[in-house]
Order: sequence, then structure tokens, then C-alpha cells
Amino acid sequence: MLGIETSCDETAASVVALDADGRPQILSNVVLSQIDEHAAFGGVVPEIAARAHVEALDGIIEAALQESGKGLADMEGIAATAGPGLIGGLIVGLMTGKALASVSGKPLYPVNHLEGHALAARLVDDVAFPYLVLLVSGGHTQIILVRGVGDYERWASTIDDALGEAFDKTAKLLGLPYPGGPNVEKAALAGDASRFDFPRPLKGEARPDFSFSGLKTAVRQAATAIAPLSEKDIADICASFQAAVGETLQDRVARSLARFRGMFPGQTQPTLVVAGGVAANKSIRAALELVCERNGFRFLAPPMKLCTDNAAMIAWAGLERLSAGIEPDEAMHFAPRSRWPLDESAAPLIGAGKRGAKA
Repeated sequence: MLGIETSCDETAASVVALDADGRPQILSNVVLSQIDEHAAFGGVVPEIAARAHVEALDGIIEAALQESGKGLADMEGIAATAGPGLIGGLIVGLMTGKALASVSGKPLYPVNHLEGHALAARLVDDVAFPYLVLLVSGGHTQIILVRGVGDYERWASTIDDALGEAFDKTAKLLGLPYPGGPNVEKAALAGDASRFDFPRPLKGEARPDFSFSGLKTAVRQAATAIAPLSEKDIADICASFQAAVGETLQDRVARSLARFRGMFPGQTQPTLVVAGGVAANKSIRAALELVCERNGFRFLAPPMKLCTDNAAMIAWAGLERLSAGIEPDEAMHFAPRSRWPLDESAAPLIGAGKRGAKA
């Protein structure tokens, strides 16, 4: 399966296959980051991102095929991210996928970017259905029950900011370079996590959802109160912020772990998968490992290169759909969707509008 990913600011292509024993193999995984193009603006500029995808995608696909030692004729299908994401980038990737499918006669699998994250753990580890996924990225913070390929139930979501967004805005407030998340984590290594007593939003409440807007506001108020900030101040704020995030996630996730236990009592050691760009944060991983240990869950996070946006997870999602007998888009009528909830039956908590639910 050839996978194409262009939902945000990474242009990526990958070839994933099953070996003779049915085990997945990543034959190639080429990712071109656009960090340099967006750094001056402190965030992703959609028009710049779309233009960069147009300029780079053909070469990235050619490189992925060459690295894999396979040609287009060897593919059993082509999978392309069709949403959610920046509409310009989605158009570039999905239309390229349609063109390649058309000229090669291969089936096209439009893939939900969130499904790619949700299934990525099965690409590198033996994970049986059902399992839980904590999806933490710049645009989403959700807990999802994965019953099977194409069968997802959203149990929790953020009622305001996504966790990755809170990291990025905290970094921008403190004057840290773009991208914000990794630089907050780096600064926190030298900080005192006990100096600032930031709130743990929704901690102890029965509802399973997340909230990070108030935490972000508390960081701004603390920074304003002691301005101008020294390097030590910035490090302490970052460390205290990460500590608050870790405790908040532990409290929120524990509720869903208990619910899973009640629904599937026969599983001796169920699995929690953490996915998305924020899953690369080592402090967050450690906090989640601890809550899993306390609740008898197996903790699993894909390798760092599969946490951030990549095409291997998209190719794998397409291959999972092919293996499950899910029909491809034979007419190639599927239109890119900037908003595309993984569980479309769940009531939206934020961002419902003419274009549909955001999450």
C-alpha cells in the first residue's frame, strides 16, 4: 500500500506491506517537514503549506517508491489522507492519490488522519481489538475506543483547546522558538516543577472530558506577574505546566480505563495506546505509563517517528481497510474534509458549524 499524507505541515509518502507471515513491514517512510517555512510566523500558514505540498509531493512519492524497491504496479492500493486538516493540503494529497489510482488502475482508500493515528500501534506491535487510544495532538485531544477497523467510539474530548495547542501557545507566550511543544519540553528539563501551582482542569469531576484553556490562562497570568522573565523563570513555568498536564491526563484517563474494565472484564491486561504529536513528550509518556501501571493496563506508544504526522500510518490504515474487506472509493468521488470526526455519531463538544463537527 502506498500512503500519502498532506494534512498539515509535513509532506509524506510511505510504502507498507505484509510479509509472508502476515506481519507488517515499513518498506519506506519519507517525511519532509515544513518547519523552516513556517517558523517566522510562529505557526502553520495554510497557503504556504499547500504550496509546499504541491512543490514537494511528486518527488516525495518517487523517493518512497524508490526506497521501498517497489513500483506503482506492485501496489494493491493507494491510501491518501482525506481529512481532517488544512483543506489546501488535503486537496493536494487526495487529488494526487486519485490521479495515481486512475492511471494505475489501483483502488483508492481515502483515510481519516485520526484513524491513521488510532491504528499506528498495530503497525509496530501486536495489539488486539478492542483497545483504548488517547489521541493528543495540535488539533485533537480525545479518548477513543477502537473496536475494530472502521469501528470507533469517542469516549472523551476536549471542551476547549487541544493539548498540543496549549503547548504551542505556552511556548509562544514565553518567547520559545517554533515548534512550541518540543521547546517547552526541552526548557522544562532545567525547571522546578513545584514553583508554580497551576490548576489541574476538571480533575476529580465525573465527566471524562478534557479542558486546557484555564491552564493556559494561568500560565499567562503567572508569566505576566513576574515579567520580565529570566531563563530560570521560563524553565520553571514550563516544568510546572508539564506537571499540571501530566496529573490532569492521569486523572482524566483513569476514568476511561475503569470504564473499559467494566465493559471488557475478560481482558487480563488491556491496552492503552497514546498517539499523536504530543505523544512524543517523554514527561507525558511517563505520567501515562504510571496510570496504566496503577490500573493494570499495558501502555503502548508508537516510535517517535510514528507519533508525529507521517504516511506510514496512512498506508497502514489503507492496508487494514483492504484486509478487512472495506470497499475502496471506486468512483473516486470522496471529497476532502477539513472536519471529519472519527466517531461521527458522537455529539460534538466544540466547533460544530456549517462544515460539521470539528471533533
